[in-house]
Amino acid sequence: MSIDSDTIDFHVVINDEQQYSIWPAYRPVPAGWRTVGVTAPRAQCLAYIEEHWTDMRPATLRAQMDGTAAGTH
Repeated sequence: MSIDSDTIDFHVVINDEQQYSIWPAYRPVPAGWRTVGVTAPRAQCLAYIEEHWTDMRPATLRAQMDGTAAGTH
């Protein structure tokens, strides 16, 4: 089974830094990642990510730059 196959489904996954990725649905989701509820062919998953992941910065960096990180005043 090829990872580039259009016949296998993927999960859209997200980590604690709010970074997205795709993961083959037939494999266990790795530690530190969780599914967002989308399981579909690769192209559909990537389209979901493109629509929802609008800020590529990790969540901690966004918080720090916005002055909302813990201990930042």
